[in-house]
Parts: sequence; C-alpha cells; structure tokens
Amino acid sequence: MRRTFSGNAAAPGMALGRVRLEQPARFSVDHTPLPDNEIEPEVARLERAFAAAREDMAELRRKLHGALAREVGEFIDAHAQLLEDPELIEGLRGMIRKGRFRAAAALKAQRDRLVSVFDSMDDPYLRSRGEDVDHVIARVQSALARQASSEEKKLATRVGEILVTDSVAPGELAHMASHGILAVVAGSGSPYSHSAILARSLHLPMLVNADGVLEDLRDGDLALVDGARGEVIVHPTAQDLAGYRHWQRESTREGQRLAQLAGVPTRTRDGVQLRIFANAERPEDVERARSLGVAGIGLYRTEFLFLARPGLPGEDEQFTVYRDLVFAAGGLPVTIRTLDLGADKADAAGLVMAAEPNPALGVRGVRLSLRQIDVFVTQLRAILRASCYGPIRILVPMVTDAVELVEVRHLIMECARDLRTAGHEIPDQFELGAMVEVPAAAINVRALLEVSDFIAIGSNDLTQYLLAADRNNDQVGKLYQPSNPAVIRTLAYVIAQARRAGKAACLCGEIAGDPNFAAMLVAIGLEDFSMLPDRILGQRDALSRCSRKALRSLGPRLLRARDSAEVERLLRNVTGD
Repeated sequence: MRRTFSGNAAAPGMALGRVRLEQPARFSVDHTPLPDNEIEPEVARLERAFAAAREDMAELRRKLHGALAREVGEFIDAHAQLLEDPELIEGLRGMIRKGRFRAAAALKAQRDRLVSVFDSMDDPYLRSRGEDVDHVIARVQSALARQASSEEKKLATRVGEILVTDSVAPGELAHMASHGILAVVAGSGSPYSHSAILARSLHLPMLVNADGVLEDLRDGDLALVDGARGEVIVHPTAQDLAGYRHWQRESTREGQRLAQLAGVPTRTRDGVQLRIFANAERPEDVERARSLGVAGIGLYRTEFLFLARPGLPGEDEQFTVYRDLVFAAGGLPVTIRTLDLGADKADAAGLVMAAEPNPALGVRGVRLSLRQIDVFVTQLRAILRASCYGPIRILVPMVTDAVELVEVRHLIMECARDLRTAGHEIPDQFELGAMVEVPAAAINVRALLEVSDFIAIGSNDLTQYLLAADRNNDQVGKLYQPSNPAVIRTLAYVIAQARRAGKAACLCGEIAGDPNFAAMLVAIGLEDFSMLPDRILGQRDALSRCSRKALRSLGPRLLRARDSAEVERLLRNVTGD
C-alpha cells in the first residue's frame, strides 16, 4: 500500500531503490558470561575488531580528495582518535577479563555509559559529541560481526539501496556512497550539517527530520525519494514511477543546458555583472573551475597540506604546492587562506596543543597561527615565494580584532624583507584580507576594512556563531537558518561597509553556491560569490534569472523581516517561485 513520509529537503534529486533500515545498535548482543577458557580469545577478538575499524578509517582517509576530504576529514580524525583512546580500550579489556563480558556486550555497555555521560553535559557542543561515540562503537561492532559470519563480510551497502537511518556521519556517508547507496532518509539532522553538505557534493538525494520512517519502513520496501520536495514514497504507484522517469529525462536535459553556461559571463537578467570565484583545495579543483569560467580562486584551503601527511610540511614543500596552484590558475587571482585549524585537529596536523572543551570557540585560525609563530612564518614565506609566479592574495581566518590583522601584516613584511635579502624575488605589493566569520568582526567590520585590502565572509561559521546553533547538532539544527533576519542584516551590513570603503567583499560559505539564496544575496548587494566548482553552473543560472533592480528595491523590506518565513515569502513574491 502506497505511503508517503515528509521531511526537510537536504540534498536535491530523486532516487528509486530498496530500503536499507539502519537502526541504532541493531547488532545482536550475547549477554551470557564467558567461560574462563574463552576470555583471552575474546580480548584478542576485540582487539582485531579495533584494528579492522582503524584500517577502515585509514582506508577511507586515503580515498578522499578535495572538497570531500575537507568535509569528512575532521570527523574521520575525531573517530580515529576515539579508536586509539587507551582508556576506552583498557576499560573494555577489563570488562571482558573481570566481568566476563563478551566483546559485543562490553561495547554496548560502554556505549550506553559514555552516551549517558555526554547527554548529561550542560555544554551543547560537548553533548553533541556523544554521536561520535555512537558511530565509533557501531563501527567496531560491525567489525566484530564481520569476524563472526562469512555472510556478513559482504558489503552492507549494496547497489540500489536507500539508506533509512536516524543519523549518518559524513565518514559513513562517503563510504556508503562509494558502494552504491542511492539516497539517504534520516529521522533527524539539519539541511546545513556536514553530512547534508557532503550529500549535495556527492549528488546524493537526502531528507532529514523525516518523522516515522524508522518505525514504519522495513528492509526491502521499494521507496522513491524526492530530495527537492522533501518526500519519500513507499510502494510507489505506476504514476509515481512515471513521474520518476520524467524527472530522469528532465534532469539529463537540464544537465546539458547548464553545461552550455561554462565560460559564459555571470550577469543578472538586467545585465549587472557579477563575479563567481571557486573554493578549491587541490589543483584539479582549480582546473575544473577554470574550465567553467571563474573570475579566480576565492578560497584556497591549506589545511589538507597539514592533515594529509605525517608531521608538519616544510617551506619548500608548501612553496611547491602554492606555486603549482598559481600555474594551474593561469593568471587568475588566487586567494590562499592561511592555516585554519583548532585543538580538535591540531594533533592530526602535527601540532602540539592542549585539549579544549570547545574547540569552535578556542585557539584556532589566526589565534593558533599567532601562537605557533614558527609554523605561521614558514607558511607565509612559502606563500610569498609563490607570489612572484602570479597574483596571490593572503586571507586570514578567524579574525576577531583588527589588531590581529596588523600583527599578521607586520609578520608578512618581515618575511618579505628576509626573503629579498636571501635573493628571492618578492612583489612589492600584496593583498591581505580578513575572514569575517566571528560576530565581533562583522559588527566592527569598519575597523577591519581600515587595515585590510579585502574581506571574505565565511557564512557557515558566522551563521552558527550568530545563532548560537551548531549546524551538526540535531537538537538545534532547526535553529540554524541562514535566512534568519539576524543573519541577513549582518551580511547586508558587512557588504555595505565594504562597498563604502571601496573594497571587495566575497561570500565563501555554503549559501554562496545555493541557488535558493541567489535572489536574497543579490538583494542585499553581494557581487562576489565563491563556491565549490560543482555549484558554479547552477548558481550562474540562478543569478542570471535575478533582476538586480527589482531585488535591490526589495532590500529594505528584507532587512525589516521578523522571521525566516517572512523572508522567504518576500523573495517568492519577487522571483515568482
């Protein structure tokens, strides 16, 4: 019998497949006490499972590249650290040896205890880390199950399946997508979580907050997922299937139409020139962006240099990467963001830092760079050496105060002087910019503009800091709304101040490449957009349908809106959607 379930659209597209129900703690657990002669073999079995889980994570890390590595990497690193936690492993050994627990029972007991501890914490960030424990324990449980049954050694993610789950970590999603999962339906989550962003990058339809799916769906049910409408149809009718086939044909035609926009100037319907830049991480991202006709590289993330290798990269290694990046850009301007790491990822990058209760509000970005001067100077020297091969702009993340940018500029000048003394050709002029992602930087942006040559707006972090809502915390996911009037007013203020100062303001966050936000961004005066290469053609198309004149006249009403619903209603009235 046909049934429909509604959720929040997180990634567009449609998919038809069989339901694969992934319930939390779905592994069978034997609670009977171990006999003496099985205790040590069970400890060995547990350790093999941990080793297999670690290898799974390492293999996934090796396979990921570019934007995918950026979105998934921090979660893989966090999970890998949990798999190496000596207290966790020793506690499990003790439960087996002293309590005669079987490995699966010990894992479940530890999981329940740790999640309970996290759930009781006052800090919402720490509370949300309980989900990491859940995912790691499930991975080890899966490794145990693979040891137990040859049948279960087959990949759980078979071709042609729709994953139905409560939540899915980015690392798990990347693995499942590579083995044939066609779409994801989650009972919780946010359209702005890392998993949702990853699903969009993978062109994997996804719904979140789909009520009732875990209770009412069964393994093997035929399901049709509509990621644009936020709907999943179980046991679709012939009419539903005809609609799906129509969507497939239209999707193919749409892809062909968008392909014709490669290299076309980005203009609004009334002829206003806009600029699209690319977010990049590797040379292949740059080559892809150039083929689509970008104005430059608006954000080049350097973290992968530090995370994808043991130890810290030296000056020559970084110089080679930055130089090759400039060559790949073919004369287009390249904006290189300096190291943007915090305590949660510092160890993986070879940096020694004390653990922090809330890394998102701790020593990260420029705060870390100004504490680890040797590491920062090495990076600045490498960037400056590469700057003689083409136009480079230096972008500093997590700036809170103009004083930080002044200090960075002094360091750059010292590095340039030393390099010239050593015989390197360093340009006389360079552009230094600040990332506006801390609310204080947005509110006091006029001071930042006095000491910077340009600014880049990091809307992902700025939104979650303004709304005090972690986009990866399902409990507050509904609060994370980039269309919230507070966010729109802040963005409009920053853009207006940059225009008055005669300096460029480029938006680099997720909404810059989201066609749903094109009209809103044009309305508040944005002219420079930076996004992943895969988003460029769709956003160019959306911007070409916007009338700058009509939308700019809407700006004052948008800024007076009381809530997100009013914002969306105003935009619909103008765009006709």
